[in-house]
This record gives sequence, structure tokens and C-alpha cells, in this order.
Amino acid sequence: MRISVATDHAGFSLKQTVLDELTRLGHTPLDLGPAGPDSVDFPDYAERVGRSLQNKEADRGILICGSGVGMCIAANKMHDIRACVTHDTYSAHQGVEHDDMNVMCLGSRIVGEEVARELVRAYVNAEFQPEARYLRRLNKVTLLENGRQ
Repeated sequence: MRISVATDHAGFSLKQTVLDELTRLGHTPLDLGPAGPDSVDFPDYAERVGRSLQNKEADRGILICGSGVGMCIAANKMHDIRACVTHDTYSAHQGVEHDDMNVMCLGSRIVGEEVARELVRAYVNAEFQPEARYLRRLNKVTLLENGRQ
């Protein structure tokens, strides 16, 4: 699976751990920046990951900032992006299985390296379960996204 990864300056310290874990698991990580820990604006990097999914350059994404919240808010403004803050393994896999989450957002000030590795494993090993109830709910989310009730 191709997985785009980007951070802001606060998340930069955790990025290499995530990239290494994805590689170890046999996935293809796409490092979308930044190249260093200098201050950057998180919406710019959330957009990079979102566009990579929209353009089919990646299958899923991982965004990292200090709390995960800013990246999540920015990513969810983009069409077809379903981003969630995940700081526990249940949310990391359940978000994919039930809600078709395609971007996992992590807070580098919340989780350490080992927890980040566990979250990455839970996220990439999960698959959307196309049960009728999940499809019905996902369709309703899409209607909201498209401005219809």
C-alpha cells in the first residue's frame, strides 16, 4: 500500500519512526515533508497528503502535528478525505473498518515512538468492512460533504 506521510514542525520528530515502520511492514511510504524541523503551517502539509489521495498517488495518509487535531481539521476540509485523530489502536483500526478512514492523524506530543508504531500497524492492517450499515452511514457522510441533507 502507498501511504503519504507529512508533518508540521511539531510532528517532525515522529515522522521517521512512522516512515520506518511503514517500510518494515512492506508498504511504500511517500514522504511529503517537511524536510526539517523549522516552523511550517500544518494546512499546507495536510493538503499535500489530501491531494495525494485525491490524485490516486497514495492509498492512505498519515499526518502528524503536536496534537493531531489541527491536521485533522485541515484534512477533513478536503473532498473524499476522512481523517481521524487516533491515539489508541482501537480507533486506528475501527476508523478504517467502520468509517473508511483514509487519513490517520497523530499527535507527537501525545504518543511516543512505540505507541506510534502500534497505531501504524493497526491502521495499515485494517480494511473497510462493506456491511450495509457502514455503507449507509458512509453514504450519509458523503451527502453532508456534498452539501446535501
